[in-house]
Amino acid sequence: PLRKRCCLLVYKGTSSVCVATVGFLLFLGLSLFYLPDPSAPEPAVSEESSHVTLLLIWAHPFERYRKLPNCSALFQIHKCTLTDDRRAYPQADAVIIHHRDVAIGRAELPTEPRPGAQKWIWMNYESPTHTPALWLFEGVFNLTLSYRTDSDIFLPYGYLIPRVGTAKSLQNRYAHPLHKPSRSNVIRPRFVAWVISNWSESHARVAFYYKLRRYINVDVFGRAGLPLPEGRGSVVRLLGRYQFYLALENSQHTDYITEKLWNAVKAGAVPVVLGPPRKNYERFLPPEAFIHVDDFPTVRGLARYLRMLRRNPDRLRRHLEWREGYSLHQTAFWAEHYCTACRAVRRTRGKTDWFTW
Repeated sequence: PLRKRCCLLVYKGTSSVCVATVGFLLFLGLSLFYLPDPSAPEPAVSEESSHVTLLLIWAHPFERYRKLPNCSALFQIHKCTLTDDRRAYPQADAVIIHHRDVAIGRAELPTEPRPGAQKWIWMNYESPTHTPALWLFEGVFNLTLSYRTDSDIFLPYGYLIPRVGTAKSLQNRYAHPLHKPSRSNVIRPRFVAWVISNWSESHARVAFYYKLRRYINVDVFGRAGLPLPEGRGSVVRLLGRYQFYLALENSQHTDYITEKLWNAVKAGAVPVVLGPPRKNYERFLPPEAFIHVDDFPTVRGLARYLRMLRRNPDRLRRHLEWREGYSLHQTAFWAEHYCTACRAVRRTRGKTDWFTW
């Protein structure tokens, strides 16, 4: 049943900490096997699989309309048609439903009988803390689409693509090459930044910030601080002036690692992370690519370490030298989710029984 599956999906814990780079590389290799490669050609299709897959977007997430993408042009995912016209429901091969919108009543589930071969896809990119009313959807969905590695359709907020020894097809046009830092990139004018839009005194990250600011200055941006620069990519440009960025999640759960981390990586600022345990981060990044707040017994010890790195560029460089071998892919919301889901449905055509609960 969905309730059991989703509870396992979003609440399952993580195990003890491990810092071996080999573990990261092994996971990365396995992840790249399952992750969508926007530049890889579609496999040859049989006569039956040449059917055009129709994916119905039941409601635009958070009631924010976005033009539906052309999956073939953007991601080289062919024979996928997307629509948000509910009149197409009887013909749709799959329906993708965003959890938050149906959970809080912005949208209702389809009331018509479901066509026998149609798949319903549960899509959720919030943490368990912000995922209400799972019990409402007992036995409803066939597939899960989320940031969790154990989802049926796994698509994280971002991921790394190795550049050395990697097939050229993996270097897709959406990958941003990372570079080994020059001296000017290590010695930056600003120290520590934090961008936050959802301030809550009950969040662990706010309590952490109150402790950290006792020892070092933190430039806070967003609703609770200084205004952010305007324009697309403004956060990354802003972080390009800082040596460290506080990538603090609003709650701590398995695999819940959001764009906060990847914005810092793209900008070349060393992320200081608060979220799932270090071992979980190491499934997505080399061990030296970030500083985990749990690495230090006290916040004062962390602050002392950051001040030491600011005075010693050669030591700081150790947290950045890994970048030379990777490109960064940041997932495009929500276009990439729809196209990835459509490809998953297309590749599993005729296997409905395998996905039923």
